Amino acid sequence: MNFRIKIFNKKFRISEILLRIFIFISAIITCLAIVAIMIYIIANGVSKIDFKFLTTGYSESSGGDKGILPMIVNTFYVVVLSMLISFPIGIASAVYLTQYSKSNFFNKLISFSSDILSAVPSIIFGIFGYAVFCSGFKLGTSILAGSIAMAISILPTILRTAEDALNNVPVSYREASIALGASRLRTVFRVILPSALPEIVVAASLCIGKIVGESAILIYTLGMSYSMPKGAISHIFESGRTLTLHLYQVAKQANSEDSLAITFATASILLIFIFILNIIVDFTLKKVFHRK
Repeated sequence: MNFRIKIFNKKFRISEILLRIFIFISAIITCLAIVAIMIYIIANGVSKIDFKFLTTGYSESSGGDKGILPMIVNTFYVVVLSMLISFPIGIASAVYLTQYSKSNFFNKLISFSSDILSAVPSIIFGIFGYAVFCSGFKLGTSILAGSIAMAISILPTILRTAEDALNNVPVSYREASIALGASRLRTVFRVILPSALPEIVVAASLCIGKIVGESAILIYTLGMSYSMPKGAISHIFESGRTLTLHLYQVAKQANSEDSLAITFATASILLIFIFILNIIVDFTLKKVFHRK
């Protein structure tokens, strides 16, 4: 009997060692692939990145400026508007589902619908946004139409992540707050939400990354204009292109080494932006929320 146990333990240790080796090799391959892609893109585009590239407009003429300032501004508009639309709705829905709603058919229907929306391809949101907001509401291909379509696409991510974050808050926090005389609404805003804020911040960063890197939705609803904004408020009703759409367009039209370098430069700016965003989120979680 002891001999069989020793044989089993030996096989188990061998399997564990092999599994660890496989995990280690997989991690190394993944890291090397990511680093190689980043180095390749930045190395081919860094020659075009300068102050002029970041602060001037874009022209399709051969001798015109090839800057990306309008695209940076449009990306900022789409990110801010999409988050302003989707974030309050997603958080409020998560609060309702976790703190007020009972486990009934309506509750399950919302959760099921959220899961279904998470699996819908981006191109479907783009076609829906074009049919409803661009054509139906007569918004045309504009930043507002694109932002609403993007807000719908990221809403399930915010809802499900916030819902999980709120459910992970210990029940004792709410019970202690109510026992001290706080109302349910005060408990939600002063105890529950602050405790779940780190996970909600992570969800927000994921959604911002998705907005910045999205193309299928915005190519139908945002348009391809590269003009500089004429007014801070009126610009949301104008067409534009984000950095990702600009990258797609210049890559499609690249027919020389110079235009290809501009493509790589735009891709480099996108990578740098996502990298900085991750650093900011990581710093916020560690320094503000003291999360390791």
